Amino acid sequence: MNNLLKSYFNPAIKSLLYPLYERRIFANLDFTQTPHHIGVILDGNRRWSKANPSADGDTSTSRGHKAGAQKIIDLLDWCEESKVEVLTIWMLSNQNLNRPPEELEPLLQIIADTVNDLASRRRWEIRPVGSMELLPKSLVDQLMDVAEKTKGIKGVVINVAIGYGGRSEIADAVKSLITSGVNTGKSPTEIANSVSVEEISRHLYTAGLPDPDLVIRTSGEQRLGGFLLWQSANSEFYFCEAYWPAFRRVDFLRAIRAYSQRNRRFGK
Repeated sequence: MNNLLKSYFNPAIKSLLYPLYERRIFANLDFTQTPHHIGVILDGNRRWSKANPSADGDTSTSRGHKAGAQKIIDLLDWCEESKVEVLTIWMLSNQNLNRPPEELEPLLQIIADTVNDLASRRRWEIRPVGSMELLPKSLVDQLMDVAEKTKGIKGVVINVAIGYGGRSEIADAVKSLITSGVNTGKSPTEIANSVSVEEISRHLYTAGLPDPDLVIRTSGEQRLGGFLLWQSANSEFYFCEAYWPAFRRVDFLRAIRAYSQRNRRFGK
């Protein structure tokens, strides 16, 4: 009986206390220490669906991806209230493109629908980043159209990383640097001498934006997996156990709080 009462009351008590806990964390945050740029690895959609069947028993991968897509709007609301200026969300890696067609095609459609939804709200500037040449042309055309239509909108700048891989980004940046040198008539030696950290940074997908101050990964995995490899050299990391569709405002606020309490020395 005692165990039965605990199993009933614990969730009820938590549901009452969490809003109070959230408000307390938010009230005590130092917004002068808010990260300007946050990167989020949206991980755990498939595992969430398997662990949380719907009323009719649906545990499909597609259901998990749809639930994860819906969570992005919540994340943007939390970023706005926390004064975050840039958000990079990893929606699809270039390795994910090797998944079976029966999983990949619905996922690409969910991504397309999600980006359209974000753009239709006219609240944020959306910048696609990734290996566009690996994506279907119809999706690339849509992403470019969204980028053009949302350019200059005041609000959080959203980098949507689709078909993205950190190593590929660095390789593309170096190729772009070399191509730029060739097009301006530089010799091989001059091009080699022009290679520097600053020059490579100018050719990254995120050129012109600040590097991420904080990188969050959900689902309990504690690795970058290739996310923003160059840009995250001085980032702080926060790993959360929750699967992405179950990520809550309190989890986000905890990440912001943990970041604000760290002493960033940048190697000094």
